[in-house]
Amino acid sequence: MAETRVHLSKTEPTAYKALAAFSSTVSQICADNGIDNRIKELLMLHTSQINGCAFCVRVHVDGALAAGVTADEIAQIPVWRETGVFSERECAALELAEAFAYIHEGGVPDDVYNRVGSVFTEKEYAALSWAAVSINAFNRVAIAGRYPVPAKS
Repeated sequence: MAETRVHLSKTEPTAYKALAAFSSTVSQICADNGIDNRIKELLMLHTSQINGCAFCVRVHVDGALAAGVTADEIAQIPVWRETGVFSERECAALELAEAFAYIHEGGVPDDVYNRVGSVFTEKEYAALSWAAVSINAFNRVAIAGRYPVPAKS
């Protein structure tokens, strides 16, 4: 196994800057369409957990804490269906995160689409979907490059 890998953001910074700009646009679309940072960060964090992206998990744990998600709530994300700590909208966002992370298994299932679509408006659903696209892209960049996650001081 190679010790170092091509660091995509350093080797082709123009492409990475475009992805970062896309992500920034998505964040604004979320805000403009009523998706608060808490819901967005829950989606980003859960997607990163599912994809096994330690680097992005670190980034979005910090983002979730800043958005008011508690450490207890973060610990319960993997078992969100069995806990009562998340709102209906938060549960819908977590379910959508899963659907996009596993999109290769036949797309967003109709039951998920209908359930999530009954909670969010069309604009909110679209905003969260773009957020899922964005974080899945970042996960792949960080995982492929084996971006290091140093211990927090």
